[in-house]
Amino acid sequence: MTIFRWIMGVLAVLFGGGAILSFIIFIAADIELWIRRARKLGRLAWAVCLFWFNVEIWGRVARVLINWT
Repeated sequence: MTIFRWIMGVLAVLFGGGAILSFIIFIAADIELWIRRARKLGRLAWAVCLFWFNVEIWGRVARVLINWT
């Protein structure tokens, strides 16, 4: 599970960093394309975080159900 957490963390940081960088470029250059990219990357970062959270919760539920005595 640790490998999964690292992969999700790296993806979230990459997408989040890309969103921030795209937003900074939009602010500096005022090109509409960059705000669309920032929104898309921000949504992807949020989706990665929600996916990680969902897998963590349901993984624990499955572990409890499997080990139920």
